[in-house]
Amino acid sequence: MFPKPRQDLRPNTAEFERLPFVKATGFREYDARWRYPEEINLLGLEAVGLGLADLMRMRGVPQRVVVGHDYRSYSASIKAALINGLLAGGAEVHDIGLALSPTAYFAQFELGVEAVAMVTASHNDNGWTGIKMGIERPLTFAPDDMSALKDIVMNGRFSPHNQSGRYIFVPDMPERYMADLLKRPKPMRALKAVVSCGNGTAGAFAPRVLAELGVTVVPLNCELDYTFPAHNPNPEDLAMLDATRDAVLEHGADLGLAFDGDGDRCGVVDNEGEAIFADKVGVMLARDIAARNKGALFVADVKSTGLFLTDPVLREHGAKTLFWKTGHSYIKRYSHETGALVGFEKSGHFFFNPPLGRGYDDGLVAALAVLDMLDRNPGKSLAELKSALPRTWQSPTMSPHCDDEVKYQVVDRVVDHFQKLAANGDSLAGQKVRELITVNGVRIVLEDGTWGLVRASSNKPELVVVVESPTSEANMRAIFAEIDAELGKQPEVGAYNQKI
Repeated sequence: MFPKPRQDLRPNTAEFERLPFVKATGFREYDARWRYPEEINLLGLEAVGLGLADLMRMRGVPQRVVVGHDYRSYSASIKAALINGLLAGGAEVHDIGLALSPTAYFAQFELGVEAVAMVTASHNDNGWTGIKMGIERPLTFAPDDMSALKDIVMNGRFSPHNQSGRYIFVPDMPERYMADLLKRPKPMRALKAVVSCGNGTAGAFAPRVLAELGVTVVPLNCELDYTFPAHNPNPEDLAMLDATRDAVLEHGADLGLAFDGDGDRCGVVDNEGEAIFADKVGVMLARDIAARNKGALFVADVKSTGLFLTDPVLREHGAKTLFWKTGHSYIKRYSHETGALVGFEKSGHFFFNPPLGRGYDDGLVAALAVLDMLDRNPGKSLAELKSALPRTWQSPTMSPHCDDEVKYQVVDRVVDHFQKLAANGDSLAGQKVRELITVNGVRIVLEDGTWGLVRASSNKPELVVVVESPTSEANMRAIFAEIDAELGKQPEVGAYNQKI
């Protein structure tokens, strides 16, 4: 019987090499993320693979799993340990090698395989590892799935079985994935695009696909380098967006496309070098899609711009948008359940459901949607399409540090504070509170539509703060000052990654 993992070992102890070690907080809301080797060892990863195989057996899901890995110095070793556990649990493993997360999701459909376990820490700093998992395509794990897996692994509830595992290496899945993306008409417009990959895994895919579609590609940090020498491959980080801006202006490009570490997100910079936050890109795409699909239903996460509800063009086309919890797994699942045509998340995860896509997040599919939008608007630049949106003043995503063990309790206290304030009819930033949305932390909406959000990050020891105003920068800053003052009263909250 596989031993129950411990979470009190350290890499410099003798037991670290002979006992499974797993920090329980690595099982997050819908992903698994650990610092390696500080928070998990290879035997611990075998336990996770064994637990995933057991969970599939318990759920009555055929034990067939697509497994891939991103480009980090240790990812292949992590994947090998995970595969050992899956095989020990009797699973049939389809190893697609180095891959993007959407390549693994595509492989589920291409191979007719039910489950996925993609080894990636996405945009997290080097030193992190993780696994994106799902047992029902195109969905990834929900919190109840993660809780069940955590219980199996951390309590050693591995069930005996007589089933043999099977290993299948699939050498050509990257080529099959890219060929699938290329089954489409080439853009009519001649476009030049800066393709910015932050030295992440997308550098092996995005430039090639876009070039074969006829886009003039200006590669930026597309060489794979797991040390991320320029900046983290995160299209929400200003360092990546600023580098992309500079390249767009230097080369006179029509746009910049910035891909995250595992290729499931895409950030956009316009021809004037201005970064367009992903939720505003979502509104632009929703306009384009709604014009061809009257009465379309969209889903957006609670971090997203209020324009999804107030934009006059979307209203003209009869489009409707539902807000839901932030997180790629939540938006993917809710879009699937509601039958929404597209789900948009402010971090850049976009989910195009049939007939536009297969329902999973793919940064290249999002990039192609932006190119299609430009193709359908001949003579208009990306900056002009952005300027056609009603103006709002919006912050970037701000993330003050807060340890995983306490971040949810801190958010509960903050939610309670603003609920009491609203119940008492008190003013906030000089206005009354019109609405509190509490599906994920708290989104405080004021009388003029100015809003601010506080929630716990799903995959890092951080909180998430976003503010926006449709009326003025002063009102945006005023609501941030109120939120920041309340967070300042919480001793567990640390420094911000960036701040307005």
